[in-house]
Amino acid sequence: MRDATRNPVDEILVATDFSDTAAAGLAWALEIAGDHGAKIHLVHALLLPNAMTDYLPSPPDLTKELGLAANRRLEQTLSEVRDAGIEATGEVRLGLPSEAIVEATRESRPDLVVVGTRGLSGLEHLLLGSTAARIVQHAPAPVLTVHPGDSEQHRRIRTILVPTDFSADAEPAIEAALDLLAGVEEPGRLILLHAYHLPYEYTVYGTIPTSFDFRQDAGSAAETRLQELAEPLRSQGLAVDTLTCEGYPPEVIVAEAEAQGADLVSMGTHGRSGLAHLVMGSTAERVVKHAPCPVLTVRRQRG
Repeated sequence: MRDATRNPVDEILVATDFSDTAAAGLAWALEIAGDHGAKIHLVHALLLPNAMTDYLPSPPDLTKELGLAANRRLEQTLSEVRDAGIEATGEVRLGLPSEAIVEATRESRPDLVVVGTRGLSGLEHLLLGSTAARIVQHAPAPVLTVHPGDSEQHRRIRTILVPTDFSADAEPAIEAALDLLAGVEEPGRLILLHAYHLPYEYTVYGTIPTSFDFRQDAGSAAETRLQELAEPLRSQGLAVDTLTCEGYPPEVIVAEAEAQGADLVSMGTHGRSGLAHLVMGSTAERVVKHAPCPVLTVRRQRG
């Protein structure tokens, strides 16, 4: 059911390095564009190499040839997007990929940025590819990060899990989720999740008389807050479920995304304990790393 009061998703910027993970991101972007009637803007960042060796200079026409080759690959990808019935534009930008993508985002002001969690130079031991992490940190738009394993799982988005710690940083993630669900013809499903973690002292010494009351009170208070968030959304005709779980938040979020069959997770980059100078809060970073579906990270714009 389309909601005319929501902000439409009109333009999606898709970062691509032509890797398999970038192709997975584009597949998810195509699904969203199809639901919203959005256009796609492809951006490829070309980082020109230094001299090949200390003793052998690069060929004089290397820069030109690399630019031509990159543009050919981009045009090929654009043709595939247009063949899918989606309006598409594209550009090759010179420079460090993360900086080039963020600059393009600031200039074109898309409603959504889509990027793979790691590309051709990705290192598996990193929590998140450095390019994706920097885009999440600096892009002035919601960023959908897509894992390599998401390549065969792209589908129309109907169920979104939104973790919340009731902070101001969590609020934009709800709004972004609603904007995505506004593009579907049939009602979507929003799952509001609060995960709380018992202090170390409540568990390390075994069961103590107050631990049960604390757990029960914390769960009840969180459920009340979730219902306060859910009721206005339900009044708009949206299906909203609420979940309160005790446990380490990143693990709870990942487990519930799997159990609930979420199409994606939408969450703020920082919560109550988040530090703005960090690339991402530890909870968001761990969820992006381990979630069984793409993760939409939304950075609260500070004045």
